[in-house]
Amino acid sequence: MRRRVAWCITGSGDRIEEVVGVMERITRRFPDVDVRVYLSKAGEQVLKYYRLVERLKNSFGTLRVERNSNSPFLAGELQLGKFDFLLIAPASSNTVAKIAHGIADSLVSNSAIMALKAFIPVYVLPSDLEEGITETILPDGRIMKLRIRKEDAENTRRLSEIEGITVLRNPEEIERVFENYF
Repeated sequence: MRRRVAWCITGSGDRIEEVVGVMERITRRFPDVDVRVYLSKAGEQVLKYYRLVERLKNSFGTLRVERNSNSPFLAGELQLGKFDFLLIAPASSNTVAKIAHGIADSLVSNSAIMALKAFIPVYVLPSDLEEGITETILPDGRIMKLRIRKEDAENTRRLSEIEGITVLRNPEEIERVFENYF
C-alpha cells in the first residue's frame, strides 16, 4: 500500500515559500509517498497572495480547499488510518489556539483533533513560537516585523504538551519527520 501524508496549509504566510520548497524537495526524495494538500479558507487566500497556487498544483496536484470543518472529509480519512501522519505547516496562531484548546470548528483544527483521537501523529510548524519580535518576508520581498504575543507563544507551549503532537521549530525539521517514517 502506498504511504500517504496529509499536509494542511493555514492562513500564515510566515515561511510559506520555504515550507513549499522543503515539501517539493521531500516529494522528490520520497516519490513513493503520496502527499495530499489541504488548504484552510485562509490558507487559500495566503497562497494566492504569495502567488503559490499554481506552483503547488504543479508539484502536488489537487489542492483540497476547506468548505467547512468536515469538508473535505479529512478527519474521517485520518480516523480510518488512511494517512501515516498529519502535517500542519505553516500553522497560524488561530489554528494553534484552536487545537491547543480543543476547538474543532475548522477543517484543520477538526482534522488534528480527530487524528489525535485515532492515534495518528500530528506535526505542527507554528508561526508564533516564542514571545518577541520576528521578521517575515512579504510576497514582494520586503521584510515586515511582527510582534509575537505572549498569548500566542503560550498556545504553542500548550500545543507542545498535547500527547500525539510534535511542534516543529523550522521547516527543515519536516524533512527529518519524513526520514523517520519513510
